[in-house]
Amino acid sequence: MFQSREAIIPETKSQLELENAAPVANQVNHPTTYGETMLHLFRGNIGSGLLAMGDAFKNGGIIFAPIMTAILGVICVHSQHLLLNCSEEMHRQTKRDKAPNFAETVSLVFATGPPRLRHLAGTMKILVNTFLCVTQLGFCCVYIVFIANNIKTICDHYGVQMELSVHMIFVVIPVLLACSVRNLKYLTPFSTVANVLMAAGVSAVVYEAAQGLPAPSERDYIADWRQLPLYFGTAVYAFEGIGLVLPLKNEMRRPEQFQKTFGVLNVGMVVVGGIFITVGFLGYLKWGDDVAGSLTLNMTPGHILSTVVQALLALAMLLTYPLQFYVPIDIAWPALRKKLGSSSPVAKELGFRALLVLLTFILAETIPQLGLFISLVGAISSTALALMFPPLIQLVATSQRRGGIPFYMLVKNVVIIILGLFIFITGTYESIAAIVVAFKI
Repeated sequence: MFQSREAIIPETKSQLELENAAPVANQVNHPTTYGETMLHLFRGNIGSGLLAMGDAFKNGGIIFAPIMTAILGVICVHSQHLLLNCSEEMHRQTKRDKAPNFAETVSLVFATGPPRLRHLAGTMKILVNTFLCVTQLGFCCVYIVFIANNIKTICDHYGVQMELSVHMIFVVIPVLLACSVRNLKYLTPFSTVANVLMAAGVSAVVYEAAQGLPAPSERDYIADWRQLPLYFGTAVYAFEGIGLVLPLKNEMRRPEQFQKTFGVLNVGMVVVGGIFITVGFLGYLKWGDDVAGSLTLNMTPGHILSTVVQALLALAMLLTYPLQFYVPIDIAWPALRKKLGSSSPVAKELGFRALLVLLTFILAETIPQLGLFISLVGAISSTALALMFPPLIQLVATSQRRGGIPFYMLVKNVVIIILGLFIFITGTYESIAAIVVAFKI
């Protein structure tokens, strides 16, 4: 999964034979169950983005944000289904050993699409892999900032005064150890513990946020238009788990359970979406314009509940880091491994993992503004992956069918792509502008 090898369509097969060919069953060394995959899906979607939803609702408005979050959730899950469908179709046509990953799916769709687009197949594959790496490493950077912020809040209360950058240095050490786990199957215990910690921590945050709530009329129903791009960037960041759906499905013992009506994806994302809206609404309603990039930072300083919650969620993020880190490693390492030779492969991979962890640390040190960092990552790469590539490849794949692209599909996909472009351009601009202002202050 997410390997860089090129897929080759047998030239001796006719198009009809390819279309009627059945895919070869996935061969997975350590297949995951329905429950284990659900845990990974939760861990891939419920994290720092959830606790930033209060900040997102501040930039959206108490009425606009819940409605728009539900719509974005539906669009993002729909896009994930489009990607999964295209991957299955390419798997069936090419008779590969395993289903193609995100980048390979995009590449194969263009390679088998209209003749005038086929030369773009290689470029599109590189582009998708680049966005995937940027997105997942961006998540990892945010986790470092999140963990360090919460630890600093605890230490400050007990008189241990240190700069945030120093806390980040201490955070990197356990992160390096966690990222030495090289198999997705063996990350299941991490997901289990992190889910328990996250559930306990979020429940406590929601409990405190629900105490003494003001009337909704005291909050903006819809934020200033200049804030909306920041809302979209954060909201898409929170929902953007598209980089994990194919590897999670491909690692399942029964992959057909992932995408069916009551499968892992639909059930899991309905739960995730409901949690996002609840936490965002209560967070903004409770703290208003003072809501922080993480709701844990709004909890009563020094209170025993606050300290415990901040510690629990910092540990949960630490355990989640390796899961998000899995995707860029799986993209970059196979090709690099060939160049480095076959000697000491484990030691070389661990060294590469350490270098990438240090890269996320350096980036986190550069932009320590948690809320703005989240919005920037969401606007730059999450929108491209979640809102632009899936509808685009469906249009390219469908254009080759008899009768062409149905009108309703064309309109639907173009609207989604335009929405993605809007968030990409405006969200990136407003996030960078806000970061510059924050540093000037």
